[in-house]
Amino acid sequence: MIILYIHGLSSSGQSGTVDLLRRYFPQACIIAPDLPLDPTVALQLLKEICETNQPDLIIGTSMGGMFAQKLFGYKKILVNPAFRLYEILKQNKGENKFFNHRQDGVQTFIIDDALIAEYEELAAHQFDNIPEGEDEITFGMFGRDDNLVNDSDLFLQHYSNMTWFDGGHRLNDKILKHFVVPEINKVIQNQQ
Repeated sequence: MIILYIHGLSSSGQSGTVDLLRRYFPQACIIAPDLPLDPTVALQLLKEICETNQPDLIIGTSMGGMFAQKLFGYKKILVNPAFRLYEILKQNKGENKFFNHRQDGVQTFIIDDALIAEYEELAAHQFDNIPEGEDEITFGMFGRDDNLVNDSDLFLQHYSNMTWFDGGHRLNDKILKHFVVPEINKVIQNQQ
């Protein structure tokens, strides 16, 4: 089984979430790339990874959920997807630090007006050209206590498979173990 994990804005493919997923699913090959900051380049990279590896499941958190939604034809779980990421970027202009080590060694990133405009453009077309059948393979999970992002309204305009969990925006071991892992197992079992 191949799982593609797509991290959030200030994170990386070396996050604690990736470590936990590898612990909970030791039989799976978990691909977790460090995403480029440029949304067009990031989306292209993810599409290439999907074409090459044909993941059985994609899991995207926050910004990663926004990108995962655009990867049509694959089963996916979007955890607290940030479809309006540009709103968060506007509040964090300037230099920001990555939460986790990145393979490229970069430790900071700059949020400027040009980057915000790119993500705003992506958001304007986030749900364009959704193919028939995507609703059956796209699952949304939203934290009841998420004070950073709540795009459940946008999700429900296009998809119907949505659940709530007790927790906030960022994942931790408890949320993964009690909410996300059971959802992954449900999706996996439906594939067989």
